[in-house]
Amino acid sequence: MAVLAIFTGTGLTKQLYEALRPEVAWETKHPRGAVLHACGFDDAGTLHVADVWESADLMNDFVNNRLAPAMKKLGVPPPSVSVYPAHNVNVFPGAREFSVK
Repeated sequence: MAVLAIFTGTGLTKQLYEALRPEVAWETKHPRGAVLHACGFDDAGTLHVADVWESADLMNDFVNNRLAPAMKKLGVPPPSVSVYPAHNVNVFPGAREFSVK
């Protein structure tokens, strides 16, 4: 079953997020089961991520084997995570315009 995962990372700055991108390489070595990843920061600098995965097992495999080790290596504080069954997922054509290069 597909899942929606919401990550909230107090203390996980833009600088730390940008350091994770090449370390984990989720954009170039797509994780098995990943459907969608969107990240934003609020006015206080708190990270908010919304991911959609084909299953919680595939998400957990990525987190445990790629993301968590990279976060530990870089000293990134772990975010809080809430996972929900996905009810409806849409990715519209304009989504590519917002990808950070």
